[in-house]
Amino acid sequence: MRKYEVMYIIRSDIEQDAVQATIEKFQGIIGNGGEVTKQEVMGKRRLAYEINKFRDGIYVLVHFNATNEVIAELDRVMKISDEIIRCLIVKDVA
Repeated sequence: MRKYEVMYIIRSDIEQDAVQATIEKFQGIIGNGGEVTKQEVMGKRRLAYEINKFRDGIYVLVHFNATNEVIAELDRVMKISDEIIRCLIVKDVA
């Protein structure tokens, strides 16, 4: 398993329960063949530029270990989720 880092931005117009459910959904995907080492909910922040008519978003940063299959599934689910504005998965070299 390799170390990865994912940052995703959740829409700011959804309720807190839906935000928590979204975070848990992605933790479940990572947990299915990987392990979360650190997670930080950075909170609501203003975006540098407007994305899909949103000016604010809830930033979440997750460090985890996973296999290539987990990464492919996580990327697929994040791209089709309506709650996610943007996401980026990178290898953690530190």
